[in-house]
Amino acid sequence: MCRVVDLQQAVLAKNDAAAEALRAALTARGTAVVNLLSSPGSGKTALLERELTLARERGLSVAALTADLATENDATRLARSGVPVRQVLTDGLCHLEAAMLGRYLDGWLPEDARLLFVENVGNLVCPASYDLGETLRVVLASVTEGEDKPLKYPTAFGLAQLVVVTKTDIARAVDFDEAAFRENVQRVNPGVEVVLTSARADDGVGALLDRALAVAQGAAPHRPVMARPEHGHGHTHEQAHSHGEGHAHDHSHEHPHDHGHGDHHGRPHDHDMAQTR
Repeated sequence: MCRVVDLQQAVLAKNDAAAEALRAALTARGTAVVNLLSSPGSGKTALLERELTLARERGLSVAALTADLATENDATRLARSGVPVRQVLTDGLCHLEAAMLGRYLDGWLPEDARLLFVENVGNLVCPASYDLGETLRVVLASVTEGEDKPLKYPTAFGLAQLVVVTKTDIARAVDFDEAAFRENVQRVNPGVEVVLTSARADDGVGALLDRALAVAQGAAPHRPVMARPEHGHGHTHEQAHSHGEGHAHDHSHEHPHDHGHGDHHGRPHDHDMAQTR
């Protein structure tokens, strides 16, 4: 058992080092990274499409990278915003890692990009343990997922620097208890801001973009009590992977794909998938 724990800690320590290097490089070039985590079906793609469209309308240089186990559906949707988008197919891997992200950005991310939105794999367990070198970590939850979601996934919500509630247009229909949800969020992450949104009703759209821009301009993000002293984005090794899922894998098989708006510098892939422009 100790050997398993040591392996997990070694994997996470290696990722932390890569995350710090990536954060420093992106900060030096003026790019802030927003790491978006949620369960599958939370509505984060719909909200992100609206935020990216708004950014383009404001004349802001932003880009997005979206990760999925399979299909390019999310990248196709996000590309409708008119901003540079890249799809990462993980072929079953349940999370992104800092070194992986760095490889996908090399030669692709526009030099003038002020914000990079990373839509992580839909999963609130594994991705929560991996720092991607982000400037802002955001956890999203829809009103359909239950008010106790933060208590069930304390690492994900406990490390969040912003919590976004989605699909509020149907909150009454699903009997969503906002007060209970907020209370549970504060139990695992005291002081973190909770933003209510509905991409369909256009409520709260722009809040995510505004918070990201503020941090990119130097505003201090919320500091979760679970975060380590070094940089405020990571995890303690006691908390990370407490669910017992170590991931010491070779991640050389992931396949990035472009969806217009820039040169394609990624590796070729063996997936025959339609790419709608």
